[in-house]
Amino acid sequence: MKATKGFFAGLAVAGLAAGLWWGFGQETAAQETLDVQTLRGDFSIPETAPAEDSKRQNTDPSAMGRAYRQQPPLIPHRIEGYQITTRVNKCKSCHDWPNNVKEGAPKISETHYTDRNGVALDRVAGHRWFCTQCHVPQANARELVRNDFKSAVEVE
Repeated sequence: MKATKGFFAGLAVAGLAAGLWWGFGQETAAQETLDVQTLRGDFSIPETAPAEDSKRQNTDPSAMGRAYRQQPPLIPHRIEGYQITTRVNKCKSCHDWPNNVKEGAPKISETHYTDRNGVALDRVAGHRWFCTQCHVPQANARELVRNDFKSAVEVE
């Protein structure tokens, strides 16, 4: 029985490889009938496209409302070049207490000073260290695809 399973698995892999080889470079019927456009423009995959200009970020905090309850606040300033590693966190230089008072920046939430067991810490908890896992900069950029999103407040 074991040899039979291995045989069929081998056939499946061989069939997949043959299908990929045969289809490489071939347009499918769907591509021929649909006007499919990519987000990368007129550049094929092996070519490199020039980097787009940086988008202007919205720095007006009042224009950055939250779309749902408990949404992490958006970052209203540029963070290009900010270093966040296991040892360094550039965000803390302005947002950690007491620097936030000097810098006039919002203080990191108290929830970020509690470990997974609910124990209060004097430093940012490890699971809250990498700010950009939840907080993202907001840019004034056109939508890449149509978006009909409504915030929790807008939904009837």
